[in-house]
Amino acid sequence: MKVIRTPAEMHDLRAELRRQPVSVGLVPTMGYLHEGHNSLLRRAREENDVVVMSLFVNPTQFRAGEDLSTYPRDEERDLAIAEGSGVDYVYAPEPDDVYPAGYSTKVEVEGLTEVLCGSETSRGPGHFAGVTTVVAKLLNAVDPDAAYFGQKDAQQATVIRRMAEDLEFRTRIEILPTVRERDGLAMSSRNAYLSPEARERATAIWASLLETESVFAEDGLDAAVDAGRRHLEMAGITPEYFEARYPGTLDPADGEGEEPILVAVAANVDGTRLIDNILIEPSRTTRRNPE
Repeated sequence: MKVIRTPAEMHDLRAELRRQPVSVGLVPTMGYLHEGHNSLLRRAREENDVVVMSLFVNPTQFRAGEDLSTYPRDEERDLAIAEGSGVDYVYAPEPDDVYPAGYSTKVEVEGLTEVLCGSETSRGPGHFAGVTTVVAKLLNAVDPDAAYFGQKDAQQATVIRRMAEDLEFRTRIEILPTVRERDGLAMSSRNAYLSPEARERATAIWASLLETESVFAEDGLDAAVDAGRRHLEMAGITPEYFEARYPGTLDPADGEGEEPILVAVAANVDGTRLIDNILIEPSRTTRRNPE
């Protein structure tokens, strides 16, 4: 496994790979790898001749007051995990190389970035401009045949797919299922912040989404969302948002048709912001007829 530190080195590598009949898979990460990342790396390894993992804590997607300076980092550990997962190249540039002096360009996706995590009451739309800008730069630098992301960041996945389609990137965007701890908590690098007590309470997030799915089968979408939110609040967690949206457009869902419904939640658990979601398939759910 080779570590690549600069965009120029990455461009040289990609030019070399283009001269060979090989497929390239990219797994973008901010490091502090866990089993969720490993699932992406394994899929990339199964489907491609060459696997590139980016390792870059992107400063432009953190808003003022967020945890950029304290975000968990352990490059030595991450490189060992990457090598064990069959990664061929790790692209680990410095922020000054990605955003050199005079850098002034943003890539923004309108509409999809103004709800949920992008709303003014949440992280704000600037967060996603940071995400789409760095992903666009990674896709340009690596030029992969496929790039792999997790369903836990469902809005991010939707936004990146839209960006890749609108800007005609040749890369196929693959979204893989959320990987969970045995008790249901979605794996996240930020879980490392949780105290044992907060970690136990955080399991209520996934339980509230399961409650939403269960109630939807009986009483419809409005009652389901209300029940899920109440379940979370009874655990002492007030959600930042708990909403039902259609996954392709992120428009508010009414649950009337057979289109899948994304129920997404963000919540602060003792100072740690966590997100999760569930995809409800009405066509596979038995609902009680209205009385």
